[in-house]
Amino acid sequence: MSSSAADLGIWATIADEAGRESALWAASLLPEGERDGTPIFSTLAGRRYGLGLESIYEGYLLHYGRPRLFAPADGDTAILLGDYLYAHGLVRVAAHGEVAVVSDLAELVSLCAQLRAEERDGDGAAWAGTVALLGAGDGRLGRARASLRLEGDPGPLLTLAELEAGPEHVARSLALHAARVD
Repeated sequence: MSSSAADLGIWATIADEAGRESALWAASLLPEGERDGTPIFSTLAGRRYGLGLESIYEGYLLHYGRPRLFAPADGDTAILLGDYLYAHGLVRVAAHGEVAVVSDLAELVSLCAQLRAEERDGDGAAWAGTVALLGAGDGRLGRARASLRLEGDPGPLLTLAELEAGPEHVARSLALHAARVD
């Protein structure tokens, strides 16, 4: 397990709040020693949105991969818990009062759901590009997402992510993501 002290606060908060919200979520928590507190994409955006982004990403992993904090007993529970974490993460991000950031994340979830439904690759690029450019509002992100959505080309999203966050950080996030998704 690789975490800084600040990151541990994120994981404890996600786990504690979910556990308080529902006995079902509490029963789905992995034992503390089995939880993985490794941030995946939030490192591309800085700490401001860390809790919200990691909540949303954990929800994504409950839907499409191997979560870091939870091990639900069945697929229905995984979907419900994933939806809860998506919503809870968006609420966290919305608390900063930046509508463009919430919109970017809603577009991300939508795009990734489309890619998964169509059994297409590119979700890692979508995550990296979106998180690195959260709230930029200059049209670059929308054009890059359109390249993936319409043409199946993740290149523009990866290029933007690398320009904003650095190639080594993007490569790290993508490698960690690939190890967690199906």
